[in-house]
Amino acid sequence: MERATATLLGEAPDATASAAGASAGVASAPGTASGRTVLDPTGERAPGQRARLGRLESLQGRVVGLLDISKPRGDVFLDRLSTLLEERGAVVRRYRKPTFTKPAPVDLRQEIATQCEVVIEALAD
Repeated sequence: MERATATLLGEAPDATASAAGASAGVASAPGTASGRTVLDPTGERAPGQRARLGRLESLQGRVVGLLDISKPRGDVFLDRLSTLLEERGAVVRRYRKPTFTKPAPVDLRQEIATQCEVVIEALAD
């Protein structure tokens, strides 16, 4: 595992990498703060950057979408959250993904984007 990990990083295998580190999918990498590099299986070369939106002054009259990703007991959490939001004057709309194993369908994402000012996505188990 150690040799394969180092090879994926484009380095020579490092005999000083611990067995625990090798089994966790990390290898020694000079120049990093911890001396280790974590392998990321995605093809991302640079992390995406997005500016944070400002917080709303109040939820009074705002349309808040609650998205249940279809994990067990997510609806229980969202039921309570819905009650709390409505007590603060928010208008709550509920949405549910068909399954938690896949991204939300495009039409559901479009519906949420056009109908809501704020979205909270919840999962539970």
